[in-house]
Amino acid sequence: MTKVTTGSRKDDHIRINLEENVGFNTVTTGLEKIRFEHRALPELDLEAIDLSTEFLGKPLGAPILISSMTGGTAHAKDINRNLALAAEEMQIAMGLGSMRIVLEEESSVETFALRKYAPTALLFANLGAVQLNYGYNAVDCMRLIEVAEADALILHFNVLQEAVQPEGDTNFSDLIRKTEAVCTELRKHGIPVIAKEVGWGFSAQDARNLVNAGISAIDVAGAGGTSWSQVEMYRAQTELQRNIAATFVDWGISTTEAIANVQAADPTLPIIASGGLRNGLDIAKTIALGANIGGMAGPFLRAAIDSADAVNDVIWQTIRELQITMLCTGCADLDQLARATLVR
Repeated sequence: MTKVTTGSRKDDHIRINLEENVGFNTVTTGLEKIRFEHRALPELDLEAIDLSTEFLGKPLGAPILISSMTGGTAHAKDINRNLALAAEEMQIAMGLGSMRIVLEEESSVETFALRKYAPTALLFANLGAVQLNYGYNAVDCMRLIEVAEADALILHFNVLQEAVQPEGDTNFSDLIRKTEAVCTELRKHGIPVIAKEVGWGFSAQDARNLVNAGISAIDVAGAGGTSWSQVEMYRAQTELQRNIAATFVDWGISTTEAIANVQAADPTLPIIASGGLRNGLDIAKTIALGANIGGMAGPFLRAAIDSADAVNDVIWQTIRELQITMLCTGCADLDQLARATLVR
């Protein structure tokens, strides 16, 4: 079997997401099942609608996150630079891709050192939670924070992806305790920890466990967008590996269900909604369902291959779609949008 490096795997992931169909077959986000009540007389000026908010103590110009995607390779460096420049200009948040490679290859550091492009943007460092069972700990997490000069750390939980990945790390035992240890240590340095799925959502029980472990926010990353088992199917080196990955094409908890699960665990916990969001209307729906901000990856990745200006265009379109949704629902700001009437 061909030896696979972390860097080559990252470039595989970029290529496959851009070139292949990596969606679910029948599972959806659930967002298509809900609508807003239309207001023909909103008594609002579109240009006065306020999208400003605050997340984890830092201001945002709009409730939008460029979801974690990549880093660690020359190709990823250009992508991350374009994403960071756009995040800064539009004053939205950005999550970095998994930074495990930083702990393996010092040469990869530059692809995650984005503060020079985004001096004030809300930035999240990122490590797979399972790596806490493979030699990494809170000290390593702080190293990632320092490299990225990040405002918070994402611990991502990708059990199905690792299980179907030929070179996957599959020991997910004892992670609640180890997550709590990371949260406790990083809290001493004023660093929040965000728990993130990668496209299969969190159950209510898992959300409760994470709350009890001291997590500061949850990115639900529900099913209905990118299926990472499908991504790994396209990376498979044998027919057996392909067949196993393909079996799970419709696995997971939808984005709408995952938001409800986190709310049931702790109604006060900040929520990032992601998993199949494609536009400002989708983000608006998740905010009305209880999320604080919405994250997208695919639309930004395709733009970032081109330029920072192309990413700006996607952000501006998303902002305008969000504002128009708020105008047509009579919501002058995000607090009102959180209380908007939904039709199911």
